[in-house]
Amino acid sequence: MRWLTVAVALLIAPVLLPAAGDEARTFTFSKDDVGKLPKGWKADHTGKGEGSVWKVVADDTAPSKTGYALAQTAEGPSAFFNLCVAEDTKYTDLEISVAFKAVRGKDDQGGGVVWRYRDADNYYICRMNPLEDNFRVYKVVGGRRMQLATTKNDVKVPAGEWHTIKVTMKGEEIACFLDGKKHLEAKDATFQEAGKVGLWSKADAQSHFDNLTIKGH
Repeated sequence: MRWLTVAVALLIAPVLLPAAGDEARTFTFSKDDVGKLPKGWKADHTGKGEGSVWKVVADDTAPSKTGYALAQTAEGPSAFFNLCVAEDTKYTDLEISVAFKAVRGKDDQGGGVVWRYRDADNYYICRMNPLEDNFRVYKVVGGRRMQLATTKNDVKVPAGEWHTIKVTMKGEEIACFLDGKKHLEAKDATFQEAGKVGLWSKADAQSHFDNLTIKGH
C-alpha cells in the first residue's frame, strides 16, 4: 500500500510553476529594422531641445551575434536626456540588464537603463559615463534628476567596448552592477507602481545597446 500512499501524495501536492510575468524577456535587433526604430519602441526625451534619435544600426560586435544594435544617433544639448522605451513592458520588482557601447560624444558618453517609467519626466535611471569615470543611479521627478548613489572611486570603462549594466529593484531596494560587479545600493520609495523599461543616454552620447533583458513582475 506504500506505493498508493505516495501516488495520492503526488496527486494532491501543489504544482509550482513560475509566474508568467517572472519569465525573462530579451530584446535584440535585426536587419529588418535598420535605419528606423523597431516596432514596439518609442523615442522620448526629458528636457528642452532636439535630439533622441534612435535607430537600428549594423554592428558586427553586438553581443547578441545578430550583427545589429539599437543606437542613439543625435547630438542633443547638454541638459537633454535621450529616452527609448519598450512600450509593452510593465514591471514593479525586476532584474534588468543591457549591453552598451560608448561610440562617441564630446559632452557625454555611455548610457544606461530606465525602469518604473511613468512618463518622460518620471523614472529611475542607472547609467555609466566613460568621460567621467563614474557609475550612478538617479531618479527623475517632474523632469528634475536627483542622484541616489554614486561610485566613490573612479570606474574605468573604455569607450568603444561592450559593457553590461544590471539593476535589481525589489520594493524600495535598488542594487546596481557593472560588468558583473555590484557597485551601488540605494533605497527609494518615489515610484512604487509598475512602469515601463527602456534605454537612456544624455546630450550627445551616441551609444549602441543590445541584449536588453528583463525579468520580474
